[in-house]
Amino acid sequence: MDVVEEYTGHVEPNGPAARRTLEALTITKISVGPMDNNAYLLVCRRTGDALLIDAANDPERLADLLGHDPERPRLKTIVTTHQHADHWQALGAVAGANGSNTAAHPLDAAPLPVPPDFLVEHGSTLEVGESVLEIIHLRGHTPGSVAVLYRDPAGHPHLFTGDSLFPGGVGKTSSPENFTSLLNDVKSRLFDVLPDDTWFYPGHGDDSTLGEQKPHLDEWRSRGW
Repeated sequence: MDVVEEYTGHVEPNGPAARRTLEALTITKISVGPMDNNAYLLVCRRTGDALLIDAANDPERLADLLGHDPERPRLKTIVTTHQHADHWQALGAVAGANGSNTAAHPLDAAPLPVPPDFLVEHGSTLEVGESVLEIIHLRGHTPGSVAVLYRDPAGHPHLFTGDSLFPGGVGKTSSPENFTSLLNDVKSRLFDVLPDDTWFYPGHGDDSTLGEQKPHLDEWRSRGW
């Protein structure tokens, strides 16, 4: 599979993947499926252990991210950010092919095609090789939507937000109450506690930073759901 090494935060729908190399991890972003879902592969550079965020679609292309030689990364864990079906179409196939554990929030576990091996709550942690990821529960897009945070000790944080936060606003909600819940969580659990240079990776489309989006929070609240 073609991989663009100069990471800009943008990948073409169903086009080449893009890879960012950090001191401890590599982060590879790829767009899959008819809804242009982003899937993210995190690989520990020291151990070769890997974690996938949202096995959304196209299991063959996701398998290509791991490669096919004996020294390929070992996909230990797949995290599903929320229960919407476009984010887990390849979950069963990829987990089965790699013997991977799966993880999701308990409030979003029931619709998934395979029962999660790990139920994660707000404040839970997961490991990818020698690095630790934090789970942040963001209530509103779905009851159990989560974001995944990596605090890079050698740089800025990296935040995978699923469909809870995009450049330009929070994710779709089904009621004013859910919108308020989501925006409040995004503000208090992300913008109020993480630095402006936190790079975030959404479930669809391009990346951004919290600092670039922060000036628009009041505008989003006024705009409503």
